[in-house]
Formats: sequence, structure tokens, C-alpha cells
Amino acid sequence: MSKFTVVYDACVLYPAPLRDMLMRLALTDLFKAHWTDQIHGEWITALLRSGKYTREKLEKVKELMDKHVMDAKVTHYEGLIESLELPDKDDRHVLAAAIKCGADAIVTFNLKDFPEQALKPYGIDVLHPDDFIYYQIDLAPSRCCAVLQRQRTALKNPEIEVDQFLAILQKQQLPKTISKLKEFREFL
Repeated sequence: MSKFTVVYDACVLYPAPLRDMLMRLALTDLFKAHWTDQIHGEWITALLRSGKYTREKLEKVKELMDKHVMDAKVTHYEGLIESLELPDKDDRHVLAAAIKCGADAIVTFNLKDFPEQALKPYGIDVLHPDDFIYYQIDLAPSRCCAVLQRQRTALKNPEIEVDQFLAILQKQQLPKTISKLKEFREFL
């Protein structure tokens, strides 16, 4: 049976709480997540500009992502890039990777950069991370809540209570997800 397959765009990987959530959910076996070295390069570059992180630390995060989410990295997609048309030419590599790995959707905040008419010929949808995560929780609430509880309890400096955790996630532009999680707060 084939799994729902997505490509994470760089914009959903540079906010640490969202990246952590998406990586942990990728390990649930509910879907298959993919990315490329170019996508890694984009989120790492964005975080380096903030001045809060060293390249060494971010490269370690990249290595852990590649190690723990098996077969996530898409390669040999570059030949498709020039044949694709998107509003922003710099996003074509994301669509090319999605085509190459047979993705069902691209998870991104930049919905307008991936118009339906450009994706439809390839059978690819575009999903806001709020919709994507909401669907995962709706599909498998106990599995997702267990994952999110582990994410919350891993935050130990200081320890984070459920309401604080939900507030952190709220800052990630996830209103539907937060609303759904409030239904399961005792499991978080």
C-alpha cells in the first residue's frame, strides 16, 4: 500500500518548533516526508541570517533529519527544474523534487507560489502546514498526541506545560491544529 507522500518546503523547516513537530510526525509512519539538499540549504541559510545559530549546529540538525527519516532525501530531480513554470522560478526545485518522488503534496506556507494549474498536471496538491498537521491529527489522534507529548516533554530547560506548548505552536501559524489539539489537551 502506498503512503501519502509530501515534500516539505524550506519555509516549514526553519522555525524550530514546527520543524521538530514535522520531523516527529514523519516518524509516525502515517505519511512519507521528503526534502532535498537544496531545501536543507535554504532553511539553514535563513537561520544563519538570524545570527542565533552556528553552521555546525544546523548541519548537525540536517544530519539527524536525514538519518532518522529513512529515504527522505530526493536526488536526481535537477533535470526537471528548467521545464517547470511557477510564479517564482526559485521554487521550481521544490516542484521538481515532488515530481521525482511521486509526492501527493507540497507542505508550504507559500501557497501562492505553487498554483493549482501548475501542480495539477503532476497530481500534486499544495498544503499549508496547519492543514497538513490537522489532517494527521484527525486521521490518527492517539498516535499524533503521543508524538506531540514527547515533543513537549523533551523541552526541559525549562519544562513546558501544555498551555505553554500550545502557545508556542500557536506562534507557528497553526490555528486549526491548536483548536484540534485543545480537544486532546489531557493527552499532551
